[in-house]
Amino acid sequence: MNESVRPAHWLDKELLGTPPGELSAGVDVGSVSTQAVVLAGERLFAWSSMRTGYNSPQSACRALELALEGTGIAPGDIVRLVGTGYGRVNVPGARRTVTEIACHARGAAYMYGPRVRTVLDMGGQDCKVIRCDERGRVVNFLMNDKCAAGTGRGLEIFAQVLEVPLEQMGELSLEVDQEPEPVSSTCVVFARSEAAALIRRGWSRQRVLAAYCASVARRVAQLVQAAGLEPELAITGGIAKNRGVVQRLERLLGLKTLTTSWDTQLAGALGAALFARELTF
Repeated sequence: MNESVRPAHWLDKELLGTPPGELSAGVDVGSVSTQAVVLAGERLFAWSSMRTGYNSPQSACRALELALEGTGIAPGDIVRLVGTGYGRVNVPGARRTVTEIACHARGAAYMYGPRVRTVLDMGGQDCKVIRCDERGRVVNFLMNDKCAAGTGRGLEIFAQVLEVPLEQMGELSLEVDQEPEPVSSTCVVFARSEAAALIRRGWSRQRVLAAYCASVARRVAQLVQAAGLEPELAITGGIAKNRGVVQRLERLLGLKTLTTSWDTQLAGALGAALFARELTF
C-alpha cells in the first residue's frame, strides 16, 4: 500500500471535552482515498485519511471513527455531518451531500485564505479547475475525466510500474541534469508501455519519472489555461505533494502556487465540514 493512503489521523487534545453538539464533520469519499474532518466551531478538532475500500459506506464510517478515535465520541453523536466526493451519497448519517467541486473551493479558501481565485484539484479519477470568489463560492469550473493520465490514480499506477513509492515520485523526478521530453502517450495504459520501453533503452527511473511528471504538468496546465487562470492559484489533493509536477506546472504557467501548512488532501472533507457547520435544525 502506498504511504499516501495509509490510515492516518490527528486530534487536538486541547479540545477534548467539546460537546458533540458543538462539532461539525465532513467526510470525503474519493475513488482512491477517504478523509474525514471534524471542526469545533472554527477550530480543527480532528481529521483522518485512509484508503477507500470496496464498500463506500463502510469506508465513510471507518474514516469518521478513525478521526474520533480517543475522543469518547461516537460518529452517531455528531448531528452536523455532510458527505462529499465520489461516494458522497454513501455517507451514513449525513444530513446533506455537497459536490466535491463546491467543497474543494470552500476548503481551499479556508486553507489558503481569501486570496484564492483558482483551485486545481487532481482527484483519483478526474482533474478539476475551479474558479471561486473570496468566500470560496464557485464561480465556474472545468473538469477532465476522460483519461487516468491526468489523475491521482494515473500517478499511482505509474509509480507502481516503476516500483517507486508514490510519495517519492516527485522528488525523484527532479534528480535529473536535463529535462527530458514529456512522454508522448496521453493514456496511462500506453504511458506504462512507453515507460517500460524507455527503461529497456537505458533510461534511469529518475529520467522516466521526469518525463511523466512533465507530461502530467503539461496536461494540467492546458486545463488550467482553458478554464481561464486567475491568480492566486491553490492546489488541493495529493498532487500538491508532488513537487515534480508542481514545479513544472509553475514554470509552464509562469507563476508560483500558494502554499499552506494544511494537508492538502483534506480540502474536500474540510469544505464539507464547513458546510455542515452551517446546518440548522
